[in-house]
Amino acid sequence: MVQNQRVWFITGTSSGFGKRLVASVLARGDRVIASARCVEKIQALRSLPGASPNTLHLLHLDIADCPQVIQRAVDEALSVWGRIDVLVNNAGYGLKATIEEGGSLAALTQFQTNVFGVINVTNAVIPQMRERRSGTVVIIGSRSGWNPAMPPVGFYSASKAAIHAIGETYSTELSPFSIRVMVVIPGSFRTENVLGQPMTIHNHVPEYDELRATAAKKFAALAGNERGDPTKAMELLVDVVRGEGRAQGRDWPMWLFMGKDAYRDVRNKCDRVLKTLDAWEDVATDCLEFDNL
Repeated sequence: MVQNQRVWFITGTSSGFGKRLVASVLARGDRVIASARCVEKIQALRSLPGASPNTLHLLHLDIADCPQVIQRAVDEALSVWGRIDVLVNNAGYGLKATIEEGGSLAALTQFQTNVFGVINVTNAVIPQMRERRSGTVVIIGSRSGWNPAMPPVGFYSASKAAIHAIGETYSTELSPFSIRVMVVIPGSFRTENVLGQPMTIHNHVPEYDELRATAAKKFAALAGNERGDPTKAMELLVDVVRGEGRAQGRDWPMWLFMGKDAYRDVRNKCDRVLKTLDAWEDVATDCLEFDNL
């Protein structure tokens, strides 16, 4: 293996960010283990510049599977080149449902992939990183985790907010072993099928019919018109992981916000939180402690 050549394990590579990240990583001279639920759908990755049996391995992985099945897939990945230097938790999807109509069943379905799947994959990979005292874990989040109020993507937003918090906790727990963790928070990028999920309704509430219809029109109008270029986003991600290009000389970020809309939404959320803190500080911090302390 070429000196400084990293081995990347990327989930969800059949489309979107994942497919483009594989191309970016191979173009930099690193090796990739690309996974997807259907390996047949990622065969085209073999024709990418830089792809060869010595640089690209395709792997079947459904991150919604049980931990034991995921561990076997990761063990297979580790057997290819003996290690994983960079794990990118990219696989996920956006379930559409109002909270009342989706209920806990929709929440469990969404979290099984976007949260529990990320935990299971990461937990299967980090022991070999910890043993080597080296590694990078990247979690693809979403600006929706910072701006969850828009229906009908509450469950998706909640899953991303959860994985943001889990990523921060991983960072604290893994830093003693020289394992870096970063949560990527992209805005709206023009990726395939990101807005194509149908509505999930387990308990139809007619009062939400208008809300759902309005949301469907909004998603249809946005699809294919997003301003964000996913290829450029993944080039930036590789820059940050490798410490090259626009990331050269910069400190490692806990969060990598991507896109003007992401910055706008996150700043607006922070402003609202700070205004609430200021408005209620005198009430919410006064006379709430034990008198004898």
